[in-house]
Amino acid sequence: MKSLSLQRRARLPVAVLAVLSAVGALLVALLAPAQPAQAVGLVPTAASITCATSRPPNGTILYAGISGGLGRLTIVNGLSQDGVVALVRGSSKAISVYVRARSSTTVGNIKDGTYTIYFTTGSLFSVCNGRFTRGAAYWRFNDRLPFVSPPGYTVATLTLQAVPGGNAPVSQVNPGDFPA
Repeated sequence: MKSLSLQRRARLPVAVLAVLSAVGALLVALLAPAQPAQAVGLVPTAASITCATSRPPNGTILYAGISGGLGRLTIVNGLSQDGVVALVRGSSKAISVYVRARSSTTVGNIKDGTYTIYFTTGSLFSVCNGRFTRGAAYWRFNDRLPFVSPPGYTVATLTLQAVPGGNAPVSQVNPGDFPA
């Protein structure tokens, strides 16, 4: 939501306002086109027809379908490629977040439940399709992650790179199985 601010303006004498008004009218006349504007048809541009690729800022929430809890998940991406982590509860995608290479982010407001965690890595992320368009690999953590309700709540850390002594095995999945 945008935050608007109210600025108080000083009152100017009438003579100063007249000069400012004349200067404004002169600027409008100088900047106006010499010929009348032609009607422009609504023709889609290439950008509106094809999906753009981008590199969203670290921590960008790409999807937030199930939220409102106290759970928090910190994601550490020590890989050389950007990643997207998706949490799925049952058969519904709950949250997906963009995590840049060698960065970390924390997602809050995770609702109680048990989640299957998927992640993908690659480059040239397609905003429209929710997938990387180059060098994409798709993974699923073998164990599901429970987020519990009060009196306590879950704070978990997830690393996308292999960690010596790590306790979260992963399996590669087909691209079609990734919840984009």
